[in-house]
Amino acid sequence: MAQRKGELPASSAGVLDGDIVHVEPVEPDESTLAGADVPLGAVTAQAYADAFGEDVNATLNLDTWSTGFDLGALYERLEREVRDAVEQERRTRRQVRELVFPRLAERPGAPASAGVYKVPLDRLEMCHKKVLFPGRVEACDGITVAHEGLSLDVVEVGVCLVSYRGDQGSWVHRLFRRDLRFRPGDAVQEAMTLLERRLSGESDALQRGLSDLARRGIMAFAERAILVDRSTAEWRMGHGPVIPVELLTGCGSPELLERSLEYLSRLCLDHKKFVFVPSGGGMRFLSTIGDALAPMEYAIVDTAEGQIERILRGRRYPRRQRVMLEDFAAQVGPAIVIGVYRVSRYSRSRVFYAPASHPHEAALIAMADSSLQEHKGFPTLLDIASNICRTTFASEVLLDSIRMAYFGAGEITWPG
Repeated sequence: MAQRKGELPASSAGVLDGDIVHVEPVEPDESTLAGADVPLGAVTAQAYADAFGEDVNATLNLDTWSTGFDLGALYERLEREVRDAVEQERRTRRQVRELVFPRLAERPGAPASAGVYKVPLDRLEMCHKKVLFPGRVEACDGITVAHEGLSLDVVEVGVCLVSYRGDQGSWVHRLFRRDLRFRPGDAVQEAMTLLERRLSGESDALQRGLSDLARRGIMAFAERAILVDRSTAEWRMGHGPVIPVELLTGCGSPELLERSLEYLSRLCLDHKKFVFVPSGGGMRFLSTIGDALAPMEYAIVDTAEGQIERILRGRRYPRRQRVMLEDFAAQVGPAIVIGVYRVSRYSRSRVFYAPASHPHEAALIAMADSSLQEHKGFPTLLDIASNICRTTFASEVLLDSIRMAYFGAGEITWPG
């Protein structure tokens, strides 16, 4: 079978100063692709037993529990489980390299760049000197801080943009939510309406929905909008999946959904030079691929089309929005590739999202920035942006401001 080469096509050769993105293909063994994603289902008794190695009824029987003083037996069980799990992972890792890696490019719907590649250290050094440190990459991250009180909820959304040239800007917005906003008038009616809404639970349900919208949806939108409208760098780096669930659902807000589709299309279809890295674990399939990677290897596995369709599947949208989302999935989904990389034997693998037009450049940028902290293997620029957010928009600052405002209003004890 023909081996996939790690060379970029001639049309992309000059994106990162000439030949920076020369990568070497991993030499795989010939075999066939085995296995597939297992669909999620209900937690049956058999599924429980398969996962935990004991019957659920045995777990629920307190006679099978150890006393708190029998720690020796607990440690012995822990050591045995870890040892067995490590041995199984080693066997799986070998099989993935031998069986799965050679056939990644043959998976249905795989992108043209699919395969496993190794980054030479000299290319990593060139990326540091010619791309990252001169400021040709800007990273964005956000934070939300909230106070939930009886009469007033306050949500603060802050976003920071950074590069290795320094802080490129910080933006903040505060939202103030009250159950009712009556104009001066009938105080009795105001009190009764407020009590009825809180008694029915309507106020609690609305609070949860608005809190989710403000804390997750608006922050995710702001991060991507700032990368599109405020960043001036050639490459844009973001935290999390490039298209998060919050923006494809709008967190219940049609306005947020439609504005999100606009900005995501501009980022993915117009700008086309981005890389997003989640800090949490990804799909089990990608994690398994990543666990089998050697240091300084990356794999390009799939496009985002299927991931977008899975988010949309099972959700109900108005006809107009459904049409918009289906068109968005068809255009933007194939324009994004999903991969996984590892920079060090001391760190776990990381999932990344990249433009289908520049997947190798994006992988190299993410890996070069992550290699600066090999114990973690996560992009340093994103950590810098996160740390600036936590310092600039510290929760203590917001809560102190709220406390002083309540004192100024004559409340000696504030509802904090």
